Amino acid sequence: MYICISNERDMKILYYIYQIGIALPILLVLTILTAVVTIIGSLIGGAHIWGYYPGKIWSQLVCLFLLIPVKVVGREKLHKRTSYIFVPNHQGSFDIFLIYGFLGRNFKWMMKKSLRKLPFVGKACESAGHIFVDRSGPKKVLQTIKQAKNSLKDGVSLVVFPEGARTFTGHMGYFKRGAFQLADDLQLAVVPVTIDGSFEILPRNGKWIHPHRMILTIHEPIEPKGRGAEAIKATLNEAYAAVESALPEKHRGMVRNADQDVD
Repeated sequence: MYICISNERDMKILYYIYQIGIALPILLVLTILTAVVTIIGSLIGGAHIWGYYPGKIWSQLVCLFLLIPVKVVGREKLHKRTSYIFVPNHQGSFDIFLIYGFLGRNFKWMMKKSLRKLPFVGKACESAGHIFVDRSGPKKVLQTIKQAKNSLKDGVSLVVFPEGARTFTGHMGYFKRGAFQLADDLQLAVVPVTIDGSFEILPRNGKWIHPHRMILTIHEPIEPKGRGAEAIKATLNEAYAAVESALPEKHRGMVRNADQDVD
């Protein structure tokens, strides 16, 4: 028993040394390079290509260099050249790499406006045509919705974290209506997506990255149920149940995050 514990501790120490001394410096350079390529490429050749593929490759390399195995389930349920609104749970920072690198769909993020301030990454997201949610007033909200509608064409989809904030516990918070309202307006299918394992890699209050497998489960698309408040509520509830169904038992059950409503 002592030997097993000692070996496990030694492996963690070795991984931390690798993480700090090798992986993170490489990934920092890759992040800056990806941002620059995205910005320049989007200006020259259009955001449809340059706003997606550099980020996809970057995300896959992040998982590769940090020795994080990834499994994808259910990708065959999606139809090519069909626009969807994807609604995943939000376990942690590595959700971004899992979705971007392994969803297998060209899409735009709908994200908090505060992320625009991130060095390099914020400008790259803006150049790529990702959508920053601005709730400072009715006109800003309408502009956000209009931008989202304009992005959903030629098979491009939208990814929205309906919880609006990362979990503190691994459990899901409640789903906000925004993504489902947009799906109702455009009569697009909503695709529930379950992220499992990201919380173990880097929880919201964590400081160290821990290698752990991630599973991306793509559920059956939920086709429009009509229009109006009842249809929106039914779709939201069905999507929530689907996402939660693929989580391990320890992470089931809603736990409301204190800052879910903070932009």
